[in-house]
Amino acid sequence: MNGIHDMGGMHGFGPVERELDEPVFHEPWEGRVFGMMLGVRVPVSGGLRSKIEEMDPAHYLTSSYYEKWLHARIEGLVAAGVLTQAELQARVDALRAQPDAELPRHEDPERVQTVLARLRQRQAPDREASIQPQFAVGDTVRVRNLHPAGHTRLPRYVRGKRGRVVRFYGIYDLQDARPPDTPPEPQPIYAVRFDVGELWGEAAEPNEEVHLDMWEGYLEPAGAQ
Repeated sequence: MNGIHDMGGMHGFGPVERELDEPVFHEPWEGRVFGMMLGVRVPVSGGLRSKIEEMDPAHYLTSSYYEKWLHARIEGLVAAGVLTQAELQARVDALRAQPDAELPRHEDPERVQTVLARLRQRQAPDREASIQPQFAVGDTVRVRNLHPAGHTRLPRYVRGKRGRVVRFYGIYDLQDARPPDTPPEPQPIYAVRFDVGELWGEAAEPNEEVHLDMWEGYLEPAGAQ
């Protein structure tokens, strides 16, 4: 999906601010949003990232990280029929009228333990699959000029550019958007090195390079058109 979220290589957003001893959550509500994503088993149609990337650009640029998560969670609940926009707006209006009103609570210790166990469970991301990689370390490849309608991990600034495979990781599920009830597609993943001159021409700093992890479906032999 081409959208404002794909900021790689863009100017005008200022430096990345690094916060010393940054807390996990800056505000209590951020932790609650994180808990909602883990505890609410209603799926977000199209996936969390697709819903975030569909946000209005002005809304996207003025929203914090967990505000984007909250937006996607609400969109998923509305799409699933769990609540309506009218019900949501009525609740917002009530809290604006009485900001100090006590919020309802529902205690469910058993479900809390289930969510915590799922959070702590490690799931290996690589897959055992009899797939033969198309490329080898040292191969020169070209990134395919793809413009998918849904979420993709393929940055816009690297499409059509040439790079060199420097590492093969194994077989992993493709993280791009897929139709509902469709299992993930396992593909080989490579680390690909790009000279910055290839990416940004004369404006690039000398002697620099960019490494990107890329699924095989993003790549083609360097001689392909």
